[in-house]
Amino acid sequence: MTAVINWLRGFKPQQSPVNHQEKLRACLGALLGIFVSASLSAWLLGAESLPFLIAPLGASAVLVYAVPASPLAQPWSVLGGNVVSALVGIACLHWIDQIALAAALAVALAIGAMFLLRCLHPPGGAVALTAVLSGSLALQHWPYFLLLVALNSGLLLLVGLLYNNASKRRYPHQALGEPNLHKTRDLSPGHRVGFNRADLDAVLKEYNQVLDVARDDLEALFMQTEMQAYKRRFGEITCGDIMSRDVVSVEYGTLLEEAWPLLLKHHIKALPVLDRARRVVGILTRFDFMKHANLEVYQGFEDKLRQFVRRTLRVETEHPEVVGQIMTSKVLTTTVDTHIVQLVPILSEHGIHHVPVLDHERRLVGIVTQTDLIAALYRGRLEEA
Repeated sequence: MTAVINWLRGFKPQQSPVNHQEKLRACLGALLGIFVSASLSAWLLGAESLPFLIAPLGASAVLVYAVPASPLAQPWSVLGGNVVSALVGIACLHWIDQIALAAALAVALAIGAMFLLRCLHPPGGAVALTAVLSGSLALQHWPYFLLLVALNSGLLLLVGLLYNNASKRRYPHQALGEPNLHKTRDLSPGHRVGFNRADLDAVLKEYNQVLDVARDDLEALFMQTEMQAYKRRFGEITCGDIMSRDVVSVEYGTLLEEAWPLLLKHHIKALPVLDRARRVVGILTRFDFMKHANLEVYQGFEDKLRQFVRRTLRVETEHPEVVGQIMTSKVLTTTVDTHIVQLVPILSEHGIHHVPVLDHERRLVGIVTQTDLIAALYRGRLEEA
């Protein structure tokens, strides 16, 4: 009896993990995509006696707008899957007289073709079936049917590209890879402890089933799950707890000959660049000095640096003199409430050693370095032990 009850529980629908805003976004996207596809298809084809919209496009819209990260919803899957399935359906209708057999073979062969061409798309099976069930209409007008499928799918994709990206959903979906800053075969720091990509590939191979989630996305979810577990183990230690508060900083117009001595005097590698409201507009590092002073060539190193930092007295010069001319404008920052575990990928994968810490008004209140993070993690392990 217990086994039967557990089996029946499998029919209970799972609660959706997305909020109402995401659900509304998907509904509005499908509304816009189908309306534009139908309207433009009718206008471009100009057919009154023939259909201008295929029913399986509704299923494609569910994937493109509701689950745009799915491998089954990517552009090649939608366009390739639908068109290839249409071809298979027409071929089966042409060569097989028995409708039931033609319908069954059309769906089966369409799935095989989509697997072969790496464009698996569930609505493709419905496209193949539609071709068979259309009978003589599809056979007589098969070029029109193929054009209709391609046009409908292409227009739906075009609207999907615009709408998903406008609503902050990357489409085509690409998982964010981690940069290999040192250009070596070493694993990135975040993959040297715990599970790695080879482990995940081995598990997926053993699982041997199609998953409606990209492999890289699955890896990212596992990494975030590990991070969540670390947060629970280390407690609520935030950047505000471990940051340096007495931060040496400069402004956009600070002279280089004033900024360089600050780096040397305080034995630091970076200076946050602030505006008058203490908001971060850039960061000045020792590497910025080296890069702009052409110090990659070691001959005359000290003379080059001294000449680069020294202010010129000419009114017009291409020689940079203030911090704003050589600083790095794109700055990775964090907030006082950010858990220290979230600093690990920022510091380890992006090749930086210091992260400015902002308050709730986006003003600089401190800075966290790799040393601060290592010390905090070490103390956390001691307290855990």
